Amino acid sequence: MPIRILPDHIASQIAAGEVIERPASVVKELVENALDAGADAITVEVLGAGKRLIRVADNGVGIPREELMLAVSRHATSKLARAEDLTHIRTLGFRGEALASIGSVSRMEVESRAEDADPGARLTVEGGKLGDLKAHGMPRGTRVTVQDLFFNVPARLKFLKPDNTERRHIEALVTRYALAYPDIRWELVV
Repeated sequence: MPIRILPDHIASQIAAGEVIERPASVVKELVENALDAGADAITVEVLGAGKRLIRVADNGVGIPREELMLAVSRHATSKLARAEDLTHIRTLGFRGEALASIGSVSRMEVESRAEDADPGARLTVEGGKLGDLKAHGMPRGTRVTVQDLFFNVPARLKFLKPDNTERRHIEALVTRYALAYPDIRWELVV
């Protein structure tokens, strides 16, 4: 077989596998984004052990409408500007891979409103394909809804543990963050 460059959608799915191994990986990435956004209230909702639905909502700074499409692109981050910034990282995430990776292996909706924006915005991503950016009324913050995780990568679903195990991974993860950040109001709905 000759050597060739992989199409973008295949490369994105491979890269997503490095970041998103299981539903708890999605929760981790979204919770860390919420914490980095300065949220003092974070809600995590899960259905079907995270395979059917994961929703993380926060009241952090939000994403400006004009940056929302960029936010779901690979290597897009607000946390680094120069290589020197790597020596003094003060955030939980910084690579700019989370939203792009999640969006490439799910049906994802990102809703966000920055403090001075009215209204906010909503963007859908399905299997890495961007939908339309639409105006959306909501309070300040961000809400990311992930449905049908690994719908387009069925081999990944085979490696997941039974629902009880996957749910326990999510519950343990949120519990650890709640203990590490006691000043934040946490809500977990399973």
